[in-house]
Amino acid sequence: MAIAQDVIIVGSGVIGLAAARELHRRGVKNISVLDKGAPGREASWAAAGILAPQVEADEADDFFRLCYESNKMYRLFADELRAETGVDIELDQTGTLYVGFDDEDSIEIERRFAWQTAAGMEVKHLDSRDTLEIEPRLAAQIRESLFFRRDGEVENRKLVAALLRYATLNGINIIENAEVHRVETDKGGVTGVVTKKGAHPAATVILAAGAWTSSVNLGAAVFPVAVRPVRGQMICYRPSSPVCDHVVYSRRGYLVPRADCRLLVGATAEDVGFDKSLTEAATREMQAVGAEIAPALSHVRIDDQWAGLRPYVSGGRPLIGRIPSVEGLFAAIGHFRNGILLTPITAKLIADAVTGNSNEFLDPFGFDDVKPHQISDHL
Repeated sequence: MAIAQDVIIVGSGVIGLAAARELHRRGVKNISVLDKGAPGREASWAAAGILAPQVEADEADDFFRLCYESNKMYRLFADELRAETGVDIELDQTGTLYVGFDDEDSIEIERRFAWQTAAGMEVKHLDSRDTLEIEPRLAAQIRESLFFRRDGEVENRKLVAALLRYATLNGINIIENAEVHRVETDKGGVTGVVTKKGAHPAATVILAAGAWTSSVNLGAAVFPVAVRPVRGQMICYRPSSPVCDHVVYSRRGYLVPRADCRLLVGATAEDVGFDKSLTEAATREMQAVGAEIAPALSHVRIDDQWAGLRPYVSGGRPLIGRIPSVEGLFAAIGHFRNGILLTPITAKLIADAVTGNSNEFLDPFGFDDVKPHQISDHL
């Protein structure tokens, strides 16, 4: 007979793994994390690892505050993980650039600078000369830029490795190739999950299965939103010398330098279902993005490329917390483009929800006000 788990987490991406770590640190000792495939090898592995709430945001709303607070948590999060596991997740908080080349870019730069200055955010508006002093190997055609000193990046694959290492060292049970087909309930409460490998009893279940969340059968319960996959393709160069030292954005894409001299260029957003195929059109698009920002890349061969499936729900904002219709059922879903950035705060929020602690973000990002059967809108 299977031993009942205190908590079962469905999905072993960074969200599920970080939730397991946070619950363990709060004293929950009997935790299993189940995944349909290999741990951490879907969206978490395919991501660019950018931590850029100020670059990505359009206004100072609740979602921006959530992203901003999570970014502030990353230094302690990275230091603790290194002390706990010996894994350096290569956190870089030296800032990001948002560059502009033409009139439309200038309009967008001015708009972003205006609202962020009004909101009291730290942002610098740089002319071409000052931009190229920070990043001298970028295109001479750059007109201007915004510099966000508090934004940066993390090596997302090392983040996966660190969280898996924590699980191994602390007795968190990782079960791979165990796709969850159904959440079992009785009298309005969770009793466990069923996979092709058998049943796993538990009084608490957390759904963190990313783009595959909607495939989990909740039986008589109704999951209040639809989660759908959005493909993101990325290319990787390995230039003979560094091209840039910071993450560099434009309206059309971004460059992400890695400590091992790789340079990522991304990324597309394609509503094509569960198709992770690579396309020539996307490759050409990203090559053009890279060459526009750093012309030297037009002479560099692509070293690698891949695609991942981001989990999207209506509105593009995550939902985190208790599912009202089923006692003991929780979810952390819909992180879309911000899963890596939101990992520390999501782990805290879901642990607060499970342990009954209050948190100011649980109401705006919870499920209580979500209408049943809400369907994902257009991107």
